[in-house]
Amino acid sequence: MRVTSPGIGAADESGSLKYEGRDVPVAASDTVASAMVAAGELGNRRDDRGDLRGVWCGMGVCHECAVTVDHREGVLACVTPARAGQVVETQASRRRVPTEVTAPRPESELTPDVLVIGAGPAGLAAARDLAAGGVDVLVVDERKKLGGQFYKQPDAAFPVDPDRLDGQYTAGRRLIEAARGAGAEILLGVSVWAAFEADRLMARSDTERWVIRPRRLVLAAGAYERGVPIPGWTLPGVMTTGAGQTLLRSYQVAPGSRVLVAGNGPLNIQLAAELAAAGVDVVALVEAAAFLSPMRAAAGIRMAWNAPGLTRDGIGYLAGLARRRVPILPGSVVTSLEGDADKGVRRATIARRDAEGRAIGSPRSFDVDAVCLGYGFLPSNDLARSLGCRHEYDLARGALRTATDETGRTSVPTVWAIGDSAGVRGAKYAQVQGALAAAAIIADLHARPASADKRVLRAARRHLSFQEGVNALFAAPVLTDQLAEPSTVVCRCEGVTHGDLVDAMTEGVSSPGAVKRVTRAGMGKCQGRYCGPVLMEMEARLQGAPVSERSGFAPQAPVKPVPLGDVAAP
Repeated sequence: MRVTSPGIGAADESGSLKYEGRDVPVAASDTVASAMVAAGELGNRRDDRGDLRGVWCGMGVCHECAVTVDHREGVLACVTPARAGQVVETQASRRRVPTEVTAPRPESELTPDVLVIGAGPAGLAAARDLAAGGVDVLVVDERKKLGGQFYKQPDAAFPVDPDRLDGQYTAGRRLIEAARGAGAEILLGVSVWAAFEADRLMARSDTERWVIRPRRLVLAAGAYERGVPIPGWTLPGVMTTGAGQTLLRSYQVAPGSRVLVAGNGPLNIQLAAELAAAGVDVVALVEAAAFLSPMRAAAGIRMAWNAPGLTRDGIGYLAGLARRRVPILPGSVVTSLEGDADKGVRRATIARRDAEGRAIGSPRSFDVDAVCLGYGFLPSNDLARSLGCRHEYDLARGALRTATDETGRTSVPTVWAIGDSAGVRGAKYAQVQGALAAAAIIADLHARPASADKRVLRAARRHLSFQEGVNALFAAPVLTDQLAEPSTVVCRCEGVTHGDLVDAMTEGVSSPGAVKRVTRAGMGKCQGRYCGPVLMEMEARLQGAPVSERSGFAPQAPVKPVPLGDVAAP
């Protein structure tokens, strides 16, 4: 379903692609995924049972949207531009071994003063100030567009009226232009797949390979959404809130015409409000936290005191939902999703949750054709862990947090971890922390004492205090496997169920690494990003020991899927 947002016109149609022999209209702005979702084609790959899977993360992490395009297998529909005349086919459950042999691609060495990994709010702010300070800075991002998840921009094919864009679009455009204008070198579509040392990292694109040897390293890789396994969560049409927002804000496509948004946190409220304003029938907003309780008024006051504009935006979203009579159901969770493995999700069942996150009371169901689930974020800290940076477990957020000082400097002196990749604390804090990191790095490179701008420090502390208010307002049990049934898939890539994991652990296989070897959980292309936290929590319960930085799967190269030829080529 195509929609329009204020300030963004309609992109020109460029013909159609063929999906399983059917015509799918293509706009000049589309990815393969957005074109297919707009046309109601929700399937991408088939799992080992022959069931279709669709877009899940929308950011190239999960690989659920893999399709075959013009006979090329394993193409990620969510990040691949759509073109008229493409022939798209459902990706088979197991890829064939490629028969085409290609020559090794060239490898070169890059030696910037500073390498910034990630081009979201934190990375762009750091790059802007580093380049303005005369530092040779290189920014790399695996996406092909700047802005990250928070500042995602409408595709360049859309006619845009800058004066009518919302504040989030506009702030992102300003930051992107500032980073480019300062002279930062930027490489997009580049994955850093290994960090062997702080000054020896391996990266690749579709055309080149690099060894990057920076004097200082800034990790600003952002975060990805927590996966909460529930019955039916692998059905086509079920996706993360971030994927739904990317479809809407970057491609002007709604996930469906009858959408349920559920999870925990303010992003769900924003997406529900934006979908409703675009004419989508949002059947309900389901929030795990009791965020409307008068007992949480102090958290709201703290938010308003530290960031009145952001708080006002949130109130505006809620008011918009109320005007459109969208049911808001706090203290509740989605307990199951039903539908057809080929046609997608058709019904969502919700219930109240108890203090541990389990469903209680009488269930309630909604007819849907899409569901967006967002239960918070997990830091992308693979590279920081690979380099031996110290981490702490944040019990309230259920995630490892990189230990840093206020500027983002880690226990490895030449490495900074900033923004949500170090610990999820919001885009505004991430952007200010990028400026603090840049000032500290410039001082470090010139061997002089760091002296951060007091105004920037105050802004950082104010945004951090705001985020603490957000966390208090939306406090809820961290969901892992509380809602899973024995037949519920936990490892989306390999199809390993909750029952498989319980059986393995009952037989004395307790550590995530051992469970991985026995069941294959975590061996898929997302590399344990979605099932790993669930396994980690199950292990902690079984062992009766708290989660620590040594829990879960050990970080190791490659941290992202990479063709064997890029690893083994001379």
